[in-house]
Amino acid sequence: MSDPQKPEAEPAYQDRTFRSPAGIAGGVLLLALGAWLGIDAAIRGEGRTPWLALAGLLFAVPLVVAFTVRPVVYANDDRLRIRNPFRTITLPWASVATLRSGYSNEVLTNAGAKFQLWAIPVSLRGRKKAARRQSQAAASGDPTTGGRRFLDPSAPPTRAAGDQSMDELRDLSEQRADAESAQGEPVVRWAYEVVVPCVVGAVLLVVLLAVS
Repeated sequence: MSDPQKPEAEPAYQDRTFRSPAGIAGGVLLLALGAWLGIDAAIRGEGRTPWLALAGLLFAVPLVVAFTVRPVVYANDDRLRIRNPFRTITLPWASVATLRSGYSNEVLTNAGAKFQLWAIPVSLRGRKKAARRQSQAAASGDPTTGGRRFLDPSAPPTRAAGDQSMDELRDLSEQRADAESAQGEPVVRWAYEVVVPCVVGAVLLVVLLAVS
């Protein structure tokens, strides 16, 4: 029997969460606009208009949520969990071959499967700004200008936010790939809570438009 005075053991690890604040903000604005227009049409519309508005909301709302609010990446000492618009992928670190960045951020498994990290978008503008800051820092650190004393030699190079997140994930993957608790096979689950309403809404829209 456990001692009631003894504090409970804390979790061995906590999930690190990566998501796009800009994507969430854009999604909330789109949902607010869609709800305003759709509800107004459902209340004030005539004939089939209210039904078209409701079917449109049933189709559009889950779709907007899927691409803006839903995407998130969770990482802990054992696994990488990717919540994309229509799927949730769980990858033990031992199954991850590499994480790479190009025009999108992706993870490749040892079996050759590739999954995009929707929650960590690539910003070419952010990369250009980061490169410009690096150039400015290098210029100010020129010994002939005396600017080096204002720089921290141990500071990491400036990186875009998405690239910094990918660096963290790569470090965690390399550190935990051989851990006993990080072994296992990838698991992919479809997000039926998103797919089903979208399909139903699309079918209703097609039917209503066909009979109008």
